[in-house]
Amino acid sequence: MAKRIQFNQHGGPEVLQWVDFELADPAEHEVQVENKAIGINYIDTYVRSGLYPVAAFPSGLGTEAAGVVKRVGSGVTRFKPGDRVVYCQAALGAYSEVHNVAEDRLVILPESINFEQGAASFLKGLTVQYLLRQTYKVKADEIFLFHAAAGGVGLIACQWAKALGAHLIGTVGSAEKAQIAKNAGAWATINYREENIAQRVSELTNGEKVAVVYDSVGKDTWEPSLDSLRRHGLMVSFGNASGPVTGVDLGILNKKGSLFVTRPSLFGYITNRQELDSASNELFSLIASRAIQLKVPDEQKFALSDAVRAHQVLESRATQGSSLLIP
Repeated sequence: MAKRIQFNQHGGPEVLQWVDFELADPAEHEVQVENKAIGINYIDTYVRSGLYPVAAFPSGLGTEAAGVVKRVGSGVTRFKPGDRVVYCQAALGAYSEVHNVAEDRLVILPESINFEQGAASFLKGLTVQYLLRQTYKVKADEIFLFHAAAGGVGLIACQWAKALGAHLIGTVGSAEKAQIAKNAGAWATINYREENIAQRVSELTNGEKVAVVYDSVGKDTWEPSLDSLRRHGLMVSFGNASGPVTGVDLGILNKKGSLFVTRPSLFGYITNRQELDSASNELFSLIASRAIQLKVPDEQKFALSDAVRAHQVLESRATQGSSLLIP
């Protein structure tokens, strides 16, 4: 027997339960991983709440963790027991002491990166990789807008932008978060509680505005994001922390300058082993060179059994950077 977090209905954090479960043997192309650190991601709250409904109940939760290989299926060739690994696109159920993961979703975790760094950075880091390097290729000296710059994805984006020589304007919700984002490499910050986002973007760019906006907030920042874009600019909507953007009149894109909008996800950019290895190697090289540094505050490390509180804290927007569950 092993223990995991599961839920029997969609709802608030209180639907999460700490239970015993019977772990199946790994299938032919699966690897059984003993999790050492588990990543908490905002998408997990969408799954739990029903914004992204699960196929059946009871359901596990979470897709990201770092740990050690315990057993491998009969057809597995790339991994062996004892290997240090990290994953972020597994079937739901990473909020668990042990999880069976498809071989093609796993990568070896370099010795220079510990389990907590791996679980804190993998999904968020691969997200930043596809956003800044694929969805729109940010160039040196380019100014762009990135919402929630002091969040888990945002702090990696600040550091990655600095490594590229680009100028990230980050939105934040407090003076404290502004300082954290600047320390991570943000070129400028905007406190969305006190400042007009589009107006400040215009001021910071001498009226030119930006060619791309990266927005994981959703409903609350949709119009300010569009108003921050120059003609023919690209709005990259990759999350819904404040609720999904609905009822969009496409004519607004015409009115605001013949704009473009995309709604990408990691699963649309990393679809095979080659893409996974390429993106993860780029991320790991930046971590190894210390261009990207990760430190999870102690108050954002939760016992796996305390997932309810972890989700409550995450959804309160009180966190900065990544949060972890520790089995």
